[in-house]
Amino acid sequence: MDPTGPTAVDTSAASPSAADEVVEHAPDGLAVIDHEARFLEANPAAVRLCGLRPGAVAGARSPFPPPGDAAVAGRPGELTLDWEPRPGLRREFAYVLTQVPGRRRWVVSFRDVTLSRLRERRLAAIATAASSVASKRSLLGTLEVLAQEVARTDALAGVQVLTVHGSGNRLQVMGSAGFGRSDEFFDRLMQCRALGARLRMLDALVSREPVVVPDRYDAVMRDPAWAPLHDFMRHPRWDWFVSVPLLARGEPVGILNAFFAPGQTVGDTELEFLLAMAEQAAMAVDHAAVLERERDVVRREERQKLARDLHDSVVQQVFSMNMQATSLGVLVARGLPPAPEKVAQVAEDLSSSAAAVLADLRGMVVELRPAATSAEGLASALRSLVDSTAARTGVDVSLDQADPDGCLAAVDADLLEDVYRVVAEALHNSIKHADATRIHTRLTVTTHGGRRRLVAEVTDDGRGCGTRVGPEPGGSGSGGLGMTVMRERAARWGGAVEVRQLDGAGTSVLLTLPLPGSWPATGAEPVP
Repeated sequence: MDPTGPTAVDTSAASPSAADEVVEHAPDGLAVIDHEARFLEANPAAVRLCGLRPGAVAGARSPFPPPGDAAVAGRPGELTLDWEPRPGLRREFAYVLTQVPGRRRWVVSFRDVTLSRLRERRLAAIATAASSVASKRSLLGTLEVLAQEVARTDALAGVQVLTVHGSGNRLQVMGSAGFGRSDEFFDRLMQCRALGARLRMLDALVSREPVVVPDRYDAVMRDPAWAPLHDFMRHPRWDWFVSVPLLARGEPVGILNAFFAPGQTVGDTELEFLLAMAEQAAMAVDHAAVLERERDVVRREERQKLARDLHDSVVQQVFSMNMQATSLGVLVARGLPPAPEKVAQVAEDLSSSAAAVLADLRGMVVELRPAATSAEGLASALRSLVDSTAARTGVDVSLDQADPDGCLAAVDADLLEDVYRVVAEALHNSIKHADATRIHTRLTVTTHGGRRRLVAEVTDDGRGCGTRVGPEPGGSGSGGLGMTVMRERAARWGGAVEVRQLDGAGTSVLLTLPLPGSWPATGAEPVP
C-alpha cells in the first residue's frame, strides 16, 4: 500500500516486500482515505470489515467521518464510531487517523470492537438493573429502567416486562421500551387468544423456559386473530421474538418479552443476556412481594397497637364517663335529684375525661399520619408528633432538627416514612414503658468523607432498658416486637438502630442510615 501514490491499488506486486506482507495479512483494517473520507486504498482486512468489493475500493464511501469534521478534528488517540452498513447489521470500529505529511490523505487503522463493546454494555446494563433492584425503588420504576436498558444495550425494537397480577390470572405491563403503554394490553391479548392466536409468552410462562420465535412480526400481522393488537404492535417494526419467564424461588412471577429489530437474530449470547436481565427483574418482583408482605405485617401490628392503646386509654375513659352519666340518671329516676355540687363535680369530671379522650385520639391520629413526601413534610410531621405527645401525656418532649444542605428534600418518601415510624415507636416506648418525664428528639443530617448520613435520636430520662432482652425489656429496651420492626425499617435502607443505656438513668434510641446518592462504590458500607 502506497499512501503517497496518485491512484488506489488493490493488488500486491509480484514480489511483495516484508512491509507489504504485514499490510496484506494484518488482522486490523488499514486504509487510505481522502479529505471526503472516501477510500483510496484498503488492505484485505479493511475490505472484509467494511464489506467492500475487492475490485472497487477506490472512491467507495468509508464509514469514517471526514478528517476535517468537528467530531474528530483535534482529538488525539483512538476514536470510536457506530456504523450500520445495512438494516439490522451494526458495527462499532475503534480507529486512529494519521495524516500523510504534505498530502490531503489520511491513513486509518481500525478494528472491529462490536462484540467487546456489546459485552461491556451488557455487563453495564446488568449492573444498572442490579443497582435499581438494590435501591429498592418502586417496582414500576425498577422494571421501567430494566426494559429501557435491555432495549438500549442490544438496540432492540421493543421490550416488555409483564408481571403476574392478583390471583395469577392476569398479566400487567410494568416496564416498556419501544412500544407505548396501554392499560388495555392484557384485555386485547385475551381477545386475540379468544380468536385463536397462540400466545407464545404464555408458553414461556407455563414451561418456565425461554421461547424464541423467528420471523414473528410477519406471522402476527398476517393473522386476523391478532387484529385487536395490530395497531399496538405494528410500530416499531420488529422481526424475531423472544419471551423469557421471570422465576422467583422457582415460581413464574412474570415475563420479559424482547422484540428484535429487522436483520437481528437471536444466538446464545443474546439469550444469555436476556436471561440475566430476566433474573434481575424476577429479583425485583420477588423483593416487592416480600416488602408488601412485611408491610402487611407492620400494618396488622400497628392496628393491634392502636387497639391496645384505645383499650388502655380511650375505652377506659369513655367507660368512666358513661358510669358517671348513668349515676346521675339513676338518682333522677329515683326521685333524688342530685345536689348542685354533685352535678358540678360530675360535669367537671366529664369535661376532664372528654379532654383526655380528645388528646389521646389526636395523638393516635398523629401517630398514624404518614410522613409527607418532602423534608418539610417530615419536619412538620415530627413537630406535630412531638407537640401532640407532650400535650397528651404531660411529658416534656422537645425536638431539634438540622438539615443545612436541604438534602432531605430529594429523599424517597418511603425512607422518610420509615424514619417517622421509628421515631414514633421510640417515643411510644419512652412514654409507655420507661416512665420518662423528659424526652429529647434530635434529627440531623451529617457529612463525613463525602457521605451523608441521617441521624435520628430519641433520649429519655426514664428507668432505662436494664440488661434483660425480651418482650417486656423495661424502658425502651432492645427486645420486643416494636424494636424488631424498628430495626427492620432501618435495615431496609442499609441503616441500624442502636439502644443504649445512659449513665445514671435513661435510654437513647439511635437511628443512623446512609442517604441515597452518598453510598460508597467500594462496598465499605451496606448498600440498601
